[in-house]
Amino acid sequence: MVTELVLTAAFPLQSGLVPRGTRAFVFESIFEVFLLLGTLVGVVVVGYMLYNAYKYRSGSGNGHIDDGDRLVLGELPSGSGGGRKLFTSFFMSMVIVVSLVSWTYLTLLYVEEGPADDESLDVAVEGYQFGWRFTYPNGHTTDGVLRVPADRPVRLTITTADVFHNFGVTELRVKSDAIPGQETETWFTADEPGTYTAQCYELCGAGHSYMSAEVVVMPPDEYEAWYANTTADNTTADNATANESSADESVAAQSSLRPAVSP
Repeated sequence: MVTELVLTAAFPLQSGLVPRGTRAFVFESIFEVFLLLGTLVGVVVVGYMLYNAYKYRSGSGNGHIDDGDRLVLGELPSGSGGGRKLFTSFFMSMVIVVSLVSWTYLTLLYVEEGPADDESLDVAVEGYQFGWRFTYPNGHTTDGVLRVPADRPVRLTITTADVFHNFGVTELRVKSDAIPGQETETWFTADEPGTYTAQCYELCGAGHSYMSAEVVVMPPDEYEAWYANTTADNTTADNATANESSADESVAAQSSLRPAVSP
């Protein structure tokens, strides 16, 4: 166990102890480990409590404790009898806690750093009231629709053109602030093709609830075919549709907040 932890600390992204893959898989792995250990500890504690309650029940004749096993208040255990059990349980608990903390830290470090840069697709994300703009490595820009390939890490560099926003996709376990004048980074990997919804999770104005975008995860070959037909100068139907939808929803949201005028 100690050797594996040392190897994990030295090679945090290569060791088999650290779960890799999608962010969703990593967070689910952490949850499952804590659930398993919590269940195990609960069963042991409750089982030991019930065992002692039965063993030392009234009339069982098991209440006598030898002087060598008796702990004296204010004195350190000598290391024999009950003292040996106390030291053993303390050492085992310490090893479990330190191992769990180390594993969790290294796992979250992987979530923070992500996969190697040479594997990823880099996309710049800019929030504005009330929509999202995505810029690909070749300079192609879309509004309201982010297309990415499945089974490939996607790195997002996020900022905003006006007020604070927060870009998040619940299903992909990705969420990051969009701060005026600053850039934040996050990443995700989608393992299955499909359409997900990116939303703003920072109250940003009257159209906040309408500030969303589609994240379209495509099979790798379909994505490459789509990407090959994009350039920095052309705009696709995604832009026009998203801009019209964002504008209509923003106007509708602001209109709904205006007080009614009596005739």
